[in-house]
Amino acid sequence: MQPKSIQKSAMQTSFMHINDKQSMNAWIVAACWLVCWFVFAMFTALLSLPAHGTSWADFTQPLAGKPAAIGSYANGCIIGAQPLALAGEGYQVIRSQRQRYYGHPNLVNFIEQLAKAFKQQNGNDLLIADMSMPRGGRFQSGHRSHQSGLDVDIWFRHGQGELTVAELESPLKQDVVTKGTLSVNQQWQTSHATMIRLAAEAPEVARIFVNPAIKQQLCNMSWQDDTWLQKVRPWWGHSLHMHVRLCCPDSDTECQNQSVIPAGTGCDELAWWQQQLTAPKQVENSPKKPAKPKIKVLHPQCEQILQR
Repeated sequence: MQPKSIQKSAMQTSFMHINDKQSMNAWIVAACWLVCWFVFAMFTALLSLPAHGTSWADFTQPLAGKPAAIGSYANGCIIGAQPLALAGEGYQVIRSQRQRYYGHPNLVNFIEQLAKAFKQQNGNDLLIADMSMPRGGRFQSGHRSHQSGLDVDIWFRHGQGELTVAELESPLKQDVVTKGTLSVNQQWQTSHATMIRLAAEAPEVARIFVNPAIKQQLCNMSWQDDTWLQKVRPWWGHSLHMHVRLCCPDSDTECQNQSVIPAGTGCDELAWWQQQLTAPKQVENSPKKPAKPKIKVLHPQCEQILQR
């Protein structure tokens, strides 16, 4: 029979082995939890990244090559975009820090020619807002279109003299519409009608989006030739600027035009807008299920440009 001292020592050694095993198990469990947490964190981070690992806004220079608008206005890109000079005859570019003053050469030429014509008739400068980013693509904020280098926003406020840097980056807005009505307000001027007409008469222009109240005002005015009104399309918002959209260049085979505008001036369509603007809003008792976001598939060439 072993002495009590030996038995006690053996028991202590046994307990030490048990404690070591328990400690080891605890470390293993902790390590497993740490690995699982790390994997989960990495997975979550990957999900938060843009679908293609980068953003169109990351590009600071156009992609060199023969100019080509690719895809649609709301899901496209551009090769060989040109920057519009920040100031030229009859125009000034506002909020240039956004880097949204790039476009197809056709768009740059259109803006320059429109500004000259407007300057001759009005004496003031056009204020040029968003065009496209250096390689087109979707903005992170502000627009769904303007992606293929063929869209430009031109403000209803005009530049009377050279604006300061601060005024160009934070320009004063000029809303020409009485909200919730089909009427323009006291900010509306005949020079706005002149600006829209000059743009619409350019053969390369496909559409001009304006607030429905502005379309109504143009329809109320007397014109010797009103065929250009067909291109002026009423749309929500657009009370601070007109949104000019060019046709796809004939040589750009991957560029997608919109559907053809119905014949006529479009003035007979405004009754629907009157109803939309003035009808009382219906209160829904049961909340609608949120619509699933539509995932747009990039044009293959845009996919390649985004990865470069």
